[in-house]
Amino acid sequence: MGTVAHRRPAYRGGAGRGGLAPRQAVAVLAGDPGEVARVAQGIWLAGGSLTMLHQPTPRTDLAVWRDDTLRVLRMIDARLVLVGAPFEAMADVLRAEGIAYRMIADLDSDREFTVVPAAEDDTALLQLTSGSTAEPKAVQITHRNICANLVDTAARLDCGDDDVVVSWLPLFHDMGMVGCLLLPMFSGADLVSVTPAEFLGRPMVWAELMSQYGGTITAAPNFAYAILTRQLARAEAGSLDLSRMKSACNGAEPIDPSTVEAFVAAGARFGLRPEAVNCCYGAAESALVISLSDLSEPMILDTIDALELEKNRRAVPVRDDHATGVRRLPLLGVAVPTVTVRVVDESGAELADREVGRVQLRGDSVTASYLTEQGPAASLDDDGWLDIGDEGYLVDGRLVICGRAKDVIIMAGRNIYPTDIERAAATVDGVREGNVAAVRLMAGDGVARESFAVLVESRLVGDAAAEQALRDAIVNRVIADVDARPASVVVLPPASLPKTPSGKLRRAAARALIPR
Repeated sequence: MGTVAHRRPAYRGGAGRGGLAPRQAVAVLAGDPGEVARVAQGIWLAGGSLTMLHQPTPRTDLAVWRDDTLRVLRMIDARLVLVGAPFEAMADVLRAEGIAYRMIADLDSDREFTVVPAAEDDTALLQLTSGSTAEPKAVQITHRNICANLVDTAARLDCGDDDVVVSWLPLFHDMGMVGCLLLPMFSGADLVSVTPAEFLGRPMVWAELMSQYGGTITAAPNFAYAILTRQLARAEAGSLDLSRMKSACNGAEPIDPSTVEAFVAAGARFGLRPEAVNCCYGAAESALVISLSDLSEPMILDTIDALELEKNRRAVPVRDDHATGVRRLPLLGVAVPTVTVRVVDESGAELADREVGRVQLRGDSVTASYLTEQGPAASLDDDGWLDIGDEGYLVDGRLVICGRAKDVIIMAGRNIYPTDIERAAATVDGVREGNVAAVRLMAGDGVARESFAVLVESRLVGDAAAEQALRDAIVNRVIADVDARPASVVVLPPASLPKTPSGKLRRAAARALIPR
C-alpha cells in the first residue's frame, strides 16, 4: 500500500447492518490504517467490540494460521470477520470454514447508520496477547480503559491537531493500534503510515516520512531503532530533516541504552534532539502507556551494582557508568495519572525504593479481565491490583524494569536476566543483531542444576569450524560480561528463532530448538 495521511478519519458504516448486535465481537483482518480507522469507528458506533486478528506473512504456514484464527474466533464469539487489503485472499480460507465475512471494500459508508450507545465499561477492544495464539488469550479493554489512557497519553506527549504521527507498526499490536491509530483519532493529529512489510523491506522509509511530513511523534520497539540507526549512518548529510520530532517512543521490548545512544548520535546529523527519544513502558493490560520519560530530558540511566541486583535484589547506585560489574537501566518516568504502580515482594508486601520485586498496576486504564478459551478470567486481585509479570523497582516514583519474572535465571543465588546475556552475545561478530535468545534450563533439562542456553542466528551455519569459533567467542563474551557460563550455545540459520507476530522473542518456544 502507499502512504496514508489523514485527519480525523470518518467512520465506515456497514457493520451495524450485517446483523451485528450490541456488545458483539467483530474481528478485523486488514493492514491499511485508513480502512481500519473507519471500520473501528463503525464497529464502536454500532455498539460492538473490535478484535484485530494476527496477520499472516509470506512465511506463515496458512494451515497453522487458520487453526489458530479459528480458535480465536470461537474464543471471542465473533459472528463476523471484516477483511481488507492486503489480505483479501484469506477470504477463501474463511469461506471454506463457513465463517461469515464481509470485504471492507464492499461496505457502504453512505447509507443511514444507527448509533448504538455504549456504556463506559462495555468492551471496546479485545487485544490478543503477543504470545502464541495456540493458547489464545485476549485482554478485555473497555471504553473507560481506552479513554483514560488516551487522555493521559495525549497530555504527556502534548499531542494535538498540529502534530504528525508517523508509524509502520502492525495494527494487531497495542502500540500500533492504540498509540499510533487511536491516539491520532482521539487528539486530531495527522497520521502518516505504511505497513510493517514496507518498513522491513526498506527501513529508510520511516525516516523519510518523518522528514517529508514533519513528523513530531513516532513509536517502535528497540530493534527498529537499531535498524534505522544503520540506515541513518549511511545517509547523506542534509538529506533528511528530523528537527520537528519531539517524541520517538522506544518501548514494547527491553530498551538497550547503547541502541538509544547510537540512534541519537546518528540522528543528530539530521536535527534530531537527544530529548526527543523517550523510554517508555506499556502493556495491553493498561490499554497501552504506563509510563514514559519526560519530553524535556534525554535518556537518563540508572547505573547500579550488578551483583547487588542479582544476589540481594537491590538497585545500589554506582557513580561510574563504565565500571565493571554494573548494569545500566533506563529510567522510564513516572506512571501516567490514571495508573498507580507499586513493587511488591513474593508475599505481596510493598517494597521501598530501589528494592526489586514484582510490578503491579491499578487504575482506570487497567483491565479487569482477560478472555480465554475457558471464558472470562479476572486479572485483578481482591484489592484491584494487576500483576503485570515484570520485575523492577522505583526511584522517586520513576519506574525501572529489570525483566520478565518468568525468564529470570537463578544460578548460585544470583538472579540473572536473559537480556544481559543476550546483549553480551549480540556483540560477537557473526551474530545477527536482535536475533539472540537466552533460555532458562531447569535441573533435569539436560543439566544437573539450573543454567541457561544461548541460541543465536548466524550466516556462518554450515561451516563447522566457523560455528565452533563463534560458540567459543560467545561463551567467552558472556562469561566476561555476565560472569556466568552457558550450558550450551546453539547456532541457527537466519529466521529460525520463534517470535510473536509483533516481533518479540518467544524464549519458551525457543527451548524446543536446543538439541537433546
